[in-house]
Amino acid sequence: MSTKKIALVTGANKGIGFETVRQLAAKGVTVLLGARDEKRGAEAVEQLKKEGLDVQFLQLDVNDTASQDNAARFIADKFGKLDILINNAGVAFDFQVPASQGTLEQWRSTFETNVFSLVSLTQKLLPLVKKSDAGRIVNLSSILGSLALNSDPNSPIGGWASVTTAYNASKAALNMFTIHLANELKNTPIKVNSAHPGWVKTDMGGQDAPLEIEDGAKTSVELALLADDGPTGGHFHLGEPIPW
Repeated sequence: MSTKKIALVTGANKGIGFETVRQLAAKGVTVLLGARDEKRGAEAVEQLKKEGLDVQFLQLDVNDTASQDNAARFIADKFGKLDILINNAGVAFDFQVPASQGTLEQWRSTFETNVFSLVSLTQKLLPLVKKSDAGRIVNLSSILGSLALNSDPNSPIGGWASVTTAYNASKAALNMFTIHLANELKNTPIKVNSAHPGWVKTDMGGQDAPLEIEDGAKTSVELALLADDGPTGGHFHLGEPIPW
């Protein structure tokens, strides 16, 4: 079993996931860069290896059960444990679509990736996380999943309260999974938290976003490397709690 921390970041060939891999590896973690597209994933790994970072590619389509099983077997056989799981992969299909106009296809596709596949993968990898001395599970959520802020017209997202409903709802469901899994594991060394990366200049966030990708990865990295007395079962952005 490796003495170094082993991390898996899903959906990591670009954007926040890619930068999260970079920042974790720069802190001495062996990072598995999970990506569906083998060519793009391998290219991303080569780029980070040129920076002297300990990064390996792991082909992982989070929506494919067989791919999840293969990933779990690979990690078990090669490392015997998983110290950090960052569920970064996510999609948004109803950007600025009013609640009354979102299609069922949009809802199903959003929940398939953002909730169902995440829950399935986490459950399959949890036995490996339990073998870690300090397991950390980080679920990439969003301030848009906050019921409190969506219902407050004076909140930073009050003006968004009638659009992007499927995406927001998927993140609210993800937050509930975070809370319940953290409660289940409260008497273990494992900590489970949701991360709000911020509004970041990515393919999803757009170029009008105020934060750079480097900033967007910081919350995930902080939660992945929490000390033993750190929080669990919370939703955070750069160390500050986000209301549910």
